Amino acid sequence: MTSKAYMIGTGIGNLAAACYLIRDGGWEGSQITMLGLDTHGANDGAAAKDFEDEYGHEPLSNSEGFLNRGGRMLNEETYENFWDLMSSVPSLDQPGKSITEEILDFDHAHPTKDIGRLIDSTGLRTSGPNGYRHMQFTNKQRYLLTKLMMMPESRESELDNISIRDWFAETPDFFTTNFWWMWQTTFAFKDVSSVAELRRYMNRMILEFSRINTLEGVTRTPYNQYESVILPLRAFLKDKGVTFINNRKVTEFTFADTPMRDEIIVTGLKYEEVDNGNAEGVIEIGTDDLVFDTNGSITDSTSIGDMDTAIVEDERYAPSAQLWKQAAGRFYNLGNPDKFFNDRTQSEWTSFTITTSDHRLINEVSRLTRQLPGNALNTFVESGPLISLVVHHQPHYHAQTPEQGVFWGYALYPRRHGDFIDKPFIEMTGREMLLETLGHLGRIDDSADPISNHTDELMDTVINVVPAHMPYASALFNRRSTLDRPKVVPDGSKNLAFISQFAEMPFDMVFTEQYSVRCAQVGVYQLLGLDKPLTKMHHYEKDPKVLAKAAHVMFR
Repeated sequence: MTSKAYMIGTGIGNLAAACYLIRDGGWEGSQITMLGLDTHGANDGAAAKDFEDEYGHEPLSNSEGFLNRGGRMLNEETYENFWDLMSSVPSLDQPGKSITEEILDFDHAHPTKDIGRLIDSTGLRTSGPNGYRHMQFTNKQRYLLTKLMMMPESRESELDNISIRDWFAETPDFFTTNFWWMWQTTFAFKDVSSVAELRRYMNRMILEFSRINTLEGVTRTPYNQYESVILPLRAFLKDKGVTFINNRKVTEFTFADTPMRDEIIVTGLKYEEVDNGNAEGVIEIGTDDLVFDTNGSITDSTSIGDMDTAIVEDERYAPSAQLWKQAAGRFYNLGNPDKFFNDRTQSEWTSFTITTSDHRLINEVSRLTRQLPGNALNTFVESGPLISLVVHHQPHYHAQTPEQGVFWGYALYPRRHGDFIDKPFIEMTGREMLLETLGHLGRIDDSADPISNHTDELMDTVINVVPAHMPYASALFNRRSTLDRPKVVPDGSKNLAFISQFAEMPFDMVFTEQYSVRCAQVGVYQLLGLDKPLTKMHHYEKDPKVLAKAAHVMFR
């Protein structure tokens, strides 16, 4: 009998796992079935109307324009698995090129250099003691950061359940340094996040420490990542014969009974057809079949609104984590999903995507931040909700017309009140979120004809502003112990692998496509018993030249 593989979730991790089964495992695409609740995963980019019919969403009053729930930044030097696998997948836009070639060619032709990274009431922090070139560390902070980075991996358990604020408790002004303003808004950390994850990032992304102020290490895709990465992956797999089943929600694993319950053998997948009256069914899993589960998604339970409609928060427990929780209730070694999905205060943030009918608004942002689209991640450090703006190279969507502009922003602390709209950011309509942002831009405009004189005419160019509240956006950074995430292939598992940001792998860093793709490689290689080395990862944290440059920046 031919073996089959069932992928629960169709984000980049499971798409990558299917690619590894075909490329390195020698499988036929016809042996693989993808079961998904949506087509996007966490790699965003689509027309707003495309989200209306997806699981958990209702029709919008205004479904015009585009939605970019969040941003995923690539990195050329440290995304080894991503670049290797994507070199095997053809581009949809440039025949004869791979995804890797297309992205790197675009990025090399359009390199990022952000000169307006931090903004306060005096304007851009470009010079002087508050200039974004300066990390603003004290010697005590340098010591604590170095101590964290130098901690051996074998001792990482000493950081169990410790937050970044706990680690820097002796020097709380760490959280007002330029470094922290840039770090938290580049990577979406919070002061309550796990210091163990900060340690991993500081080691894996030590190259970025030296250029975080300009984001020159960020690698951008030609269009949004859904269109530049996910759609080519799906097309490649469909061409290989992979079956995609949408709107199928797997609700429960059935497992074989073994005497000591020390073997994990999936025998069935119970499911609901969410677009068919929740009709139920069961997929029987044969003895030679494999199951790859996305045990947690950062875009689960997202709520969206529109220009004049605030979001209504989706309070439901994340469906992907609910399935993980059912399995963890049966086996002791499958982690603790509640650590990541039962405390939204650690993980939530709210984004908003602006679509305009012409370029006037983007041109105003460019004028005030002094940089063209494609370079900007601007953070208003004095804003209550901590708002950041991202203006990508235009166009950011294939369907975007030449005259349209699209950009997005996010508030890392959406429960806080706005500075110009007197309500919590999460309760604002899209219009109010944009007006709040324009207020911050107006505060730094000292020109003879400031942007505040043109609010009404700029708002008249806005097609839509789509808010998206993501309760689990930073859940992968939640405080946790070394046992709270299951191994990619848990001990005793015969046919189940976890492919997500919530599976445990040493050294690598979550909230990256690299982590998802490496999870996929580990899961496929282990379940198939492949005698092949994993893709080699670099250790820049051991490179004397890189460390010397980082030390120089630390004292700047």
